[in-house]
Amino acid sequence: MKQRKFSRRKFTDNDADPLAGMANLFDLAMIFAVALMVAMVVHFKLPELFSQEEFTMVKNPGKENMEIIVKKDGKITRYKATAGKGEGQGKRVGVAYELEDGQIIYVPE
Repeated sequence: MKQRKFSRRKFTDNDADPLAGMANLFDLAMIFAVALMVAMVVHFKLPELFSQEEFTMVKNPGKENMEIIVKKDGKITRYKATAGKGEGQGKRVGVAYELEDGQIIYVPE
């Protein structure tokens, strides 16, 4: 039987590296992920979360899924509206009046 000789040649600068495209795909995926995160922050108008200022934000005002987001002293607190009427003990602290133009005025007692 005759033995076959396989020639093994090394890559030279003129040859293409078959894995070079994979590195480019990884870089492209990382750029896409960062761009997607930046787009979400801008779309949801959340740059305030990254600032040092204190703020209060109301999402979906007057609806069942309303949320109040408060940032104070670097701590972010979320309050969600409940569907039912408030229960428990308390005291009356004032009266609110709605004017003809839709403005609401609160009068403490």
